[in-house]
Amino acid sequence: MTAGRADTPASGADAVVVGAGVIGASVALELARTGRRVVVVDKAGGVGHGSTSASSAIIRFNYSTWEGVATAWESRHCWTRWAEHLGTGPGPAPAAFRRTGAVLLDAPGSGTSQVVALFERAGVPYERWDAAMLRRRVPGIDAGRYGPPRSLLDEAFFGGPKGELGALFTPDAGFVDDPRLAAQNLADAAARTGVRFLLRREVVGVLRDEERVAGVRLADGTAITAPVVVNAAGPWSGGLNRLAGVGSEFTVGVRPLREEVHQVAAPVRRGDGTAPGPDGTGTVSGPIVADVDLGVYLRPSGGHVLIGSTLPACDPREWLDDPDACNPHPTPGRFETQVTRAARRFPLLGVPNRPTGVAGVYDAADDWSPVYDRTDLAGFYVAMGTSGNQFKNAPLAGRFLATLVDRVEAGHDHDRDPLRYTGEHTGLVVDLGAFSRRRPVAEGAAARTVLG
Repeated sequence: MTAGRADTPASGADAVVVGAGVIGASVALELARTGRRVVVVDKAGGVGHGSTSASSAIIRFNYSTWEGVATAWESRHCWTRWAEHLGTGPGPAPAAFRRTGAVLLDAPGSGTSQVVALFERAGVPYERWDAAMLRRRVPGIDAGRYGPPRSLLDEAFFGGPKGELGALFTPDAGFVDDPRLAAQNLADAAARTGVRFLLRREVVGVLRDEERVAGVRLADGTAITAPVVVNAAGPWSGGLNRLAGVGSEFTVGVRPLREEVHQVAAPVRRGDGTAPGPDGTGTVSGPIVADVDLGVYLRPSGGHVLIGSTLPACDPREWLDDPDACNPHPTPGRFETQVTRAARRFPLLGVPNRPTGVAGVYDAADDWSPVYDRTDLAGFYVAMGTSGNQFKNAPLAGRFLATLVDRVEAGHDHDRDPLRYTGEHTGLVVDLGAFSRRRPVAEGAAARTVLG
């Protein structure tokens, strides 16, 4: 599609993307690369100021589906070639991918054997570790099996181990050092391609022309006309769907979920005869650890550790009717729970009295898989249900949506004949039907963890 169509009003665009997080910025960039005039609208004051800013930005590959593994592995190659993915041009120094490796503890429910089979198929390098190797490679870890995860109020939480755990290690995993900057990098690349960003502007209506979307209306009364609208509004995506009158055909539900990520000082080995960390201070550094046995994950962050939840069944969910009502501060109860669980795994980790960290809102799908799809309103597309585990896949999310828009707008029936995307770097084929709004949701899928 070429830019500057004669029938598009000067105040309009070829596509409007609602949401300037890492997903929305990626979608805008890829749509612009197809020749479309794109406008991005977000009510926040900056790019990546919503859910993106609260992301732990972990780049991992352990998913329970082929599409999850293939998408994450292809996306990892985009992160390691980030400047190439963005294209050259002025702007701030780009976000950086830090290769630390990731450890998935081999606990019941981790799906290790299933993940290994998918790794073999995709060509993801991995190592299997027994408990002895785990202790050698991750100093300070307790390899005991304590699960399933329990509340701190449960007396069984403080019981002894019931055996030992091995692990699945992926050396090519890691994290992006600044998720908000990564979103800004994408936005800067999009702006160089002609994308306009309208910040501090709230969408209050979706325009329709009979059975087709016709644009959006902003709170100040401005109308932006466009034959394509992409809903990448994160936790506000459900509300935008309601404005558009879509969603009744969805088989998978998506709701705002408040979550906390805590930060504590990294443990320091003192007087135990072991070597100090690579910075010479004695700080324990190492890979990301996904611990479904205790219900937490840990990610290095300089001299600190980020601790998040894998959302075990024993923990209550904090669903929100209004994402704007989210308390942005960590709470003592959740802080104590998550950090104490992490300290069970790493006994040298202290549990401070004062909670530190961030709270954000996930755009969470019932089965923890995103929805990248068209809708029953022609021209209205969604990139939703992405929070919690799709930051890593942002580079491909943009390409998925650009593929969908191009082909569906050209007349392809994606519902009957799902499109496929072939990775530029890996050659892996992803069936985009796996992210359909009408996909079957397996019984018990809602009990899956955010590790997906």
